[in-house]
Amino acid sequence: MITIRSASARGQANFGWLDSRHTFSFGSYYDPAHMGFGHLRVINEDNVAPSQGFPTHSHRDMEIISYVIDGVLEHKDNLGNGSIIRPGDVQRMSAGSGISHSEYNGSHDRPVHFLQIWVLPEKQGIEPGYEQIYVGPEEKQGQLRLVGSRDGRDGSITIHQHVNLYATQLTRGEQVDHRLGANRVAWLQAVGGSILLNGQVLRAGDGAAIADVATLSIQGESDAAECLLFDMAVA
Repeated sequence: MITIRSASARGQANFGWLDSRHTFSFGSYYDPAHMGFGHLRVINEDNVAPSQGFPTHSHRDMEIISYVIDGVLEHKDNLGNGSIIRPGDVQRMSAGSGISHSEYNGSHDRPVHFLQIWVLPEKQGIEPGYEQIYVGPEEKQGQLRLVGSRDGRDGSITIHQHVNLYATQLTRGEQVDHRLGANRVAWLQAVGGSILLNGQVLRAGDGAAIADVATLSIQGESDAAECLLFDMAVA
Protein backbone atom coordinates (compact mmCIF):
# COMPACT_ATOMS: atom_id res chain seq x y z
CA MET A 1 0.00 0.00 0.00
CA ILE A 2 1.22 3.47 -0.93
CA THR A 3 -0.33 6.42 0.93
CA ILE A 4 0.59 9.85 -0.41
CA ARG A 5 1.03 12.78 1.96
CA SER A 6 0.64 15.84 -0.26
CA ALA A 7 2.77 18.92 0.22
CA SER A 8 -0.32 21.09 0.60
CA ALA A 9 -1.63 18.97 3.50
CA ARG A 10 1.45 19.56 5.66
CA GLY A 11 1.53 21.76 8.73
CA GLN A 12 2.99 25.23 8.36
CA ALA A 13 4.85 27.72 10.53
CA ASN A 14 5.86 31.13 9.20
CA PHE A 15 7.80 33.50 11.42
CA GLY A 16 8.95 35.86 8.68
CA TRP A 17 12.59 34.77 8.86
CA LEU A 18 11.51 31.09 8.72
CA ASP A 19 8.93 29.44 6.48
CA SER A 20 8.61 25.79 7.47
CA ARG A 21 6.43 22.91 6.25
CA HIS A 22 5.92 19.95 8.60
CA THR A 23 5.24 16.50 7.16
CA PHE A 24 4.62 15.20 10.69
CA SER A 25 3.46 16.86 13.91
CA PHE A 26 6.02 19.37 15.11
CA GLY A 27 5.99 22.42 17.38
CA SER A 28 2.56 24.04 17.42
CA TYR A 29 1.36 21.80 14.57
CA TYR A 30 -0.30 18.69 15.97
CA ASP A 31 -2.12 16.03 14.00
CA PRO A 32 -2.55 12.66 15.75
CA ALA A 33 -2.86 10.98 12.35
CA HIS A 34 0.62 12.20 11.37
CA MET A 35 3.00 11.66 14.27
CA GLY A 36 5.69 10.03 12.13
CA PHE A 37 6.13 6.88 10.11
CA GLY A 38 8.27 3.90 11.05
CA HIS A 39 11.40 5.28 12.69
CA LEU A 40 10.85 8.70 11.08
CA ARG A 41 9.64 11.35 13.48
CA VAL A 42 10.22 14.67 11.65
CA ILE A 43 10.59 15.87 8.06
CA ASN A 44 10.58 19.66 8.02
CA GLU A 45 11.17 21.61 4.82
CA ASP A 46 12.68 24.90 5.97
CA ASN A 47 13.36 28.15 4.16
CA VAL A 48 15.47 30.54 6.25
CA ALA A 49 16.04 34.20 5.36
CA PRO A 50 19.59 35.54 4.84
CA SER A 51 21.67 35.83 8.05
CA GLN A 52 18.78 34.40 10.10
CA GLY A 53 18.47 31.07 11.85
CA PHE A 54 17.86 28.99 14.94
CA PRO A 55 19.72 30.25 18.03
CA THR A 56 21.33 27.79 20.42
CA HIS A 57 18.86 25.13 21.56
CA SER A 58 19.12 21.62 22.97
CA HIS A 59 18.26 18.12 21.76
CA ARG A 60 18.62 14.63 23.14
CA ASP A 61 18.01 11.07 21.98
CA MET A 62 17.42 11.83 18.31
CA GLU A 63 19.29 11.28 15.04
CA ILE A 64 19.02 14.60 13.18
CA ILE A 65 19.86 14.70 9.47
CA SER A 66 20.32 17.94 7.50
CA TYR A 67 19.96 17.85 3.71
CA VAL A 68 20.51 21.20 1.98
CA ILE A 69 18.59 21.77 -1.25
CA ASP A 70 19.82 25.29 -1.99
CA GLY A 71 21.98 27.80 -0.17
CA VAL A 72 24.37 27.49 2.77
CA LEU A 73 23.61 26.27 6.31
CA GLU A 74 26.05 27.07 9.12
CA HIS A 75 26.12 24.83 12.17
CA LYS A 76 27.80 25.25 15.60
CA ASP A 77 27.50 23.39 18.90
CA ASN A 78 28.51 23.58 22.56
CA LEU A 79 31.25 20.99 22.02
CA GLY A 80 33.18 23.37 19.79
CA ASN A 81 32.17 21.76 16.50
CA GLY A 82 31.28 23.86 13.48
CA SER A 83 30.51 23.11 9.86
CA ILE A 84 29.08 24.51 6.65
CA ILE A 85 26.44 22.42 4.85
CA ARG A 86 25.87 22.96 1.14
CA PRO A 87 23.87 21.14 -1.55
CA GLY A 88 25.22 17.62 -1.84
CA ASP A 89 26.24 17.48 1.81
CA VAL A 90 24.48 15.12 4.21
CA GLN A 91 25.02 15.72 7.92
CA ARG A 92 24.00 13.51 10.83
CA MET A 93 23.94 14.82 14.38
CA SER A 94 23.40 12.25 17.12
CA ALA A 95 21.92 14.21 20.01
CA GLY A 96 22.22 11.21 22.32
CA SER A 97 22.69 12.12 25.98
CA GLY A 98 22.27 15.80 25.14
CA ILE A 99 23.72 18.53 22.95
CA SER A 100 23.13 22.23 22.28
CA HIS A 101 23.59 23.69 18.82
CA SER A 102 22.62 26.53 16.51
CA GLU A 103 21.81 26.61 12.79
CA TYR A 104 22.01 29.78 10.70
CA ASN A 105 21.81 30.78 7.09
CA GLY A 106 25.46 31.26 6.19
CA SER A 107 24.64 33.78 3.45
CA HIS A 108 23.91 37.49 3.84
CA ASP A 109 21.93 37.77 0.62
CA ARG A 110 20.43 34.36 -0.26
CA PRO A 111 17.88 32.20 1.57
CA VAL A 112 18.77 28.62 2.54
CA HIS A 113 16.37 25.81 1.70
CA PHE A 114 16.88 22.50 3.47
CA LEU A 115 15.27 19.41 4.96
CA GLN A 116 15.56 18.74 8.66
CA ILE A 117 14.93 15.06 9.33
CA TRP A 118 14.64 13.35 12.71
CA VAL A 119 15.01 9.60 13.16
CA LEU A 120 14.28 7.86 16.45
CA PRO A 121 17.47 6.10 17.62
CA GLU A 122 17.62 2.44 18.52
CA LYS A 123 19.10 3.25 21.93
CA GLN A 124 18.93 6.24 24.24
CA GLY A 125 21.79 8.02 25.94
CA ILE A 126 24.51 7.42 23.33
CA GLU A 127 27.47 9.76 23.09
CA PRO A 128 26.63 12.84 21.00
CA GLY A 129 28.41 13.05 17.67
CA TYR A 130 28.46 14.28 14.08
CA GLU A 131 29.23 13.01 10.63
CA GLN A 132 29.09 14.78 7.29
CA ILE A 133 29.67 13.55 3.74
CA TYR A 134 29.47 15.06 0.29
CA VAL A 135 27.62 13.20 -2.46
CA GLY A 136 28.02 14.79 -5.87
CA PRO A 137 25.17 14.87 -8.40
CA GLU A 138 26.95 12.35 -10.61
CA GLU A 139 26.75 9.80 -7.78
CA LYS A 140 22.97 10.18 -7.52
CA GLN A 141 22.09 10.58 -11.18
CA GLY A 142 20.01 7.66 -12.42
CA GLN A 143 20.74 5.51 -9.38
CA LEU A 144 19.84 5.14 -5.74
CA ARG A 145 22.93 6.28 -3.86
CA LEU A 146 23.13 5.05 -0.27
CA VAL A 147 23.80 8.14 1.86
CA GLY A 148 22.88 6.79 5.31
CA SER A 149 22.85 3.36 6.95
CA ARG A 150 23.13 1.60 10.29
CA ASP A 151 26.70 0.45 9.60
CA GLY A 152 27.96 3.40 7.55
CA ARG A 153 28.75 1.18 4.59
CA ASP A 154 29.67 2.41 1.11
CA GLY A 155 30.72 5.80 2.40
CA SER A 156 27.34 6.65 3.91
CA ILE A 157 26.74 8.42 7.20
CA THR A 158 26.02 6.17 10.18
CA ILE A 159 22.44 6.39 11.46
CA HIS A 160 21.93 4.75 14.85
CA GLN A 161 18.81 2.96 13.69
CA HIS A 162 17.96 0.27 11.15
CA VAL A 163 17.40 2.72 8.31
CA ASN A 164 18.89 2.79 4.83
CA LEU A 165 18.64 6.27 3.33
CA TYR A 166 19.02 6.66 -0.44
CA ALA A 167 19.15 9.77 -2.63
CA THR A 168 18.53 9.90 -6.35
CA GLN A 169 18.25 12.42 -9.18
CA LEU A 170 16.34 11.49 -12.31
CA THR A 171 15.71 13.01 -15.71
CA ARG A 172 12.36 12.64 -17.44
CA GLY A 173 11.69 8.95 -18.13
CA GLU A 174 14.72 7.73 -16.18
CA GLN A 175 13.83 4.96 -13.71
CA VAL A 176 15.29 3.21 -10.69
CA ASP A 177 13.81 0.20 -8.91
CA HIS A 178 14.15 -0.86 -5.29
CA ARG A 179 13.07 -4.04 -3.53
CA LEU A 180 11.80 -3.91 0.03
CA GLY A 181 12.83 -6.86 2.17
CA ALA A 182 10.63 -8.74 4.61
CA ASN A 183 9.51 -6.70 7.64
CA ARG A 184 10.56 -3.45 5.97
CA VAL A 185 8.60 -0.29 5.24
CA ALA A 186 9.62 2.82 3.34
CA TRP A 187 9.01 6.52 3.07
CA LEU A 188 9.72 8.43 -0.13
CA GLN A 189 10.13 12.22 0.03
CA ALA A 190 10.04 14.20 -3.21
CA VAL A 191 12.68 16.92 -2.95
CA GLY A 192 12.47 18.59 -6.36
CA GLY A 193 10.66 18.22 -9.65
CA SER A 194 8.14 15.42 -9.99
CA ILE A 195 8.33 11.64 -10.06
CA LEU A 196 6.16 8.61 -10.62
CA LEU A 197 6.16 6.11 -7.75
CA ASN A 198 4.65 2.86 -9.01
CA GLY A 199 2.60 4.99 -11.38
CA GLN A 200 1.49 7.60 -8.82
CA VAL A 201 2.63 11.22 -9.23
CA LEU A 202 4.58 12.93 -6.45
CA ARG A 203 5.71 16.53 -6.73
CA ALA A 204 8.20 18.49 -4.67
CA GLY A 205 7.19 18.38 -1.02
CA ASP A 206 4.97 15.32 -1.38
CA GLY A 207 5.77 12.19 0.60
CA ALA A 208 4.58 8.61 0.49
CA ALA A 209 4.23 5.97 3.20
CA ILE A 210 4.94 2.53 1.74
CA ALA A 211 4.09 -0.83 3.30
CA ASP A 212 3.43 -4.31 1.91
CA VAL A 213 4.89 -3.39 -1.48
CA ALA A 214 7.63 -5.69 -2.75
CA THR A 215 9.13 -3.50 -5.49
CA LEU A 216 9.28 0.26 -5.87
CA SER A 217 9.61 1.80 -9.32
CA ILE A 218 10.67 5.45 -9.22
CA GLN A 219 10.62 7.32 -12.51
CA GLY A 220 11.43 10.92 -13.34
CA GLU A 221 8.39 12.83 -14.57
CA SER A 222 10.23 16.13 -14.96
CA ASP A 223 13.61 17.00 -16.40
CA ALA A 224 15.17 17.40 -12.95
CA ALA A 225 13.61 15.23 -10.26
CA GLU A 226 15.15 14.49 -6.88
CA CYS A 227 13.93 12.36 -3.98
CA LEU A 228 14.99 10.63 -0.78
CA LEU A 229 14.03 7.05 0.05
CA PHE A 230 14.00 5.73 3.62
CA ASP A 231 14.04 1.92 3.76
CA MET A 232 13.33 1.00 7.38
CA ALA A 233 12.84 -2.00 9.62
CA VAL A 234 9.27 -2.18 10.90
CA ALA A 235 9.14 -0.11 14.08
